[in-house]
Amino acid sequence: VGHCHPDIVKAAHEQNQLLNTNSRYLHDNLVDYAERLSKTLPEKLCIFYFLNSGSEANDLALRLARQYTKHEDVIVLDHAYHGHLTSLVDISPYKFRNLEGQKEWVHVAPVPDTYRGLYREDHEDSVTAYADEVKDIIEHAHKRGRKIAAFFVESLPSVGGQIIPPAGYFQKVAEHVHKAGGVFIADEIQVGFGRVGKHFWAFQLQGEDFIPDIVTMGKPIGNGHPLACVATTKEIAEAFAATGVEYFNTFGGNPVSCAIGLAVLDVIEKEHLQAHATEVGNFLMKILKEQQIKHPIIGDVRGCGLFIGVDLIKDQAE
Repeated sequence: VGHCHPDIVKAAHEQNQLLNTNSRYLHDNLVDYAERLSKTLPEKLCIFYFLNSGSEANDLALRLARQYTKHEDVIVLDHAYHGHLTSLVDISPYKFRNLEGQKEWVHVAPVPDTYRGLYREDHEDSVTAYADEVKDIIEHAHKRGRKIAAFFVESLPSVGGQIIPPAGYFQKVAEHVHKAGGVFIADEIQVGFGRVGKHFWAFQLQGEDFIPDIVTMGKPIGNGHPLACVATTKEIAEAFAATGVEYFNTFGGNPVSCAIGLAVLDVIEKEHLQAHATEVGNFLMKILKEQQIKHPIIGDVRGCGLFIGVDLIKDQAE
């Protein structure tokens, strides 16, 4: 919502003057904020865990998935990056390929990129073709006695090249993953909170019939303040609580963080930032496409709202 936004600074200052404590001490801000966030999401995603960073959120999502499914393995997209903790470097091909390599429990699916990828715009059904790649991974994993806990994906792959997955891809993948006893985790850390313009969450670009099992949030949620969140279903949360090892995070969900989170939602609403992302994004796409006509080095211009990718190439044919 902008650097040093006065509403955010004011919310932090006012709450700091009253009370800041850890979340073992009950405070209305936590509940108020969870309720506000829940209004932006499908009804099924009604349990919230608050944390300090996107990496923490993704790590918790991984724990939730494994506890719920009792499986270990994770499917990720090629070039993905999900955070800096050890557990997340392990599921980030962008990182692990330069480090210790791929773990046995990690499976890498091709990015559903219809410009540079395996199946392109001229393919008769790229959605099914890309989803079938995930299905094949699951089948091969099962033959080796492995079991899938989760398909872990950014709703719009960012580090992978600002990719817009074709609509319907998530639905088909979720079908294969659920059949294998796994869950679908949507990482909205870079792309959530209205950035895509027409929707509040990027996973909603796939259609109203698609709902992830777990959604993770970070970055814009606190406008630069360390704040993050995991939203999930009652079933998954109950399986996690059943271990008897309660989830606790000293600063996650503290009164100041929640006051800031509420102020961010207020500003997004009050300043019509979703509509703004659509308008500015459309304008930027339009002028980039004008450049594309002039310059053969620009191979592709793609985007939604203020999530935009420009592909620079050497050869149009290849």
